[in-house]
Amino acid sequence: MPAIDPTGRRSGFAEALAAGPLVLDGGMSNQLAAAGHDLSDALWSARLLADDPEAVVRAHQAYFAAGASVAITAGYQASFEGFARRGIDRAGTERLLRLSVELAREAARRAGTDRRRWVAASVGPYGAVLADGSEYRGRYGLSVAELEAFHRPRLEVLAGAGPDVLALETVPDTDEAVALLRAVRGLGLPAWLSYSVEGGRTRAGQPLTDAFALAADAEEVVAVGVNCCSPADADAAVALAARVSDKPVVVYPNSGEHWDPAARDWRGEPTFGRPRTAGEDALAAGERAGDRGRVAGWLADGARLVGGCCRVGPHEIADLAAAVARLTGAAGAGPAAGRTSGPPARPSATG
Repeated sequence: MPAIDPTGRRSGFAEALAAGPLVLDGGMSNQLAAAGHDLSDALWSARLLADDPEAVVRAHQAYFAAGASVAITAGYQASFEGFARRGIDRAGTERLLRLSVELAREAARRAGTDRRRWVAASVGPYGAVLADGSEYRGRYGLSVAELEAFHRPRLEVLAGAGPDVLALETVPDTDEAVALLRAVRGLGLPAWLSYSVEGGRTRAGQPLTDAFALAADAEEVVAVGVNCCSPADADAAVALAARVSDKPVVVYPNSGEHWDPAARDWRGEPTFGRPRTAGEDALAAGERAGDRGRVAGWLADGARLVGGCCRVGPHEIADLAAAVARLTGAAGAGPAAGRTSGPPARPSATG
């Protein structure tokens, strides 16, 4: 378990961010699907915490081998309510939540001691538990107090398992962000807050300026940003998140492909990792002159946690890690992983 400083906060992760960028992993779900696992269950990748935990370890290992320094656990869709529908009682759910952290730790152990590796405990939104796409809409009809009551017990168990940071991710709604920020108070762990966005707003339609501002005075939040969105939307959000929150930024978008719910398949071409062109996003606001690579743009705009979400696999993370190493002069990015293939994953954040 990470050391605890005299104030009660587990130390190390915030200091690492201050020292330089850290590379996150890619999509847990697409890596498991590429390995041949059926993820059609409502629990999605969280099902494998119970059914095949070794598969989760191997998925984490693939991203560490690709150069990631931070593993996001497979608990995105794990909840007391979700596991109860599978006949798993409260004690069993607590065990599986703790196991999600332990499996990532085991993958880090197997990866060796060439560099420090971190574990982020995934905390998905309330909509992920519904397994009906609500996480991409928000506005569940619940009060902030009800959302806080939903999240707090799971957060307490995860915090007790000893991750380095809590990943409050794919948050579609500022109401849920408020609930999560209340729920993490007093847990003694840093957290990052990451919204799912579209066209410069949260998925629920609130301005990102308002959304990012919520993190500005939250002591527990060490980074704020976006995930599970298009790379272009991520590009535009990074500088705004840094300016509004005055904190490091976390960014891990999808591949850029689009999910077709009727066909249950991904459409379009991936854009993750492609360089920005001269007419894109921030340049239009007069903040850029000329073309810079996407990763270089993120880092220049304040990103300190960079990775990928849906349909971003070890190959893309290897390229991203190599880019971060070149841009920062950092060593230990790890060997490039082979390109993966396999069944298409349904839309999900890291779960």
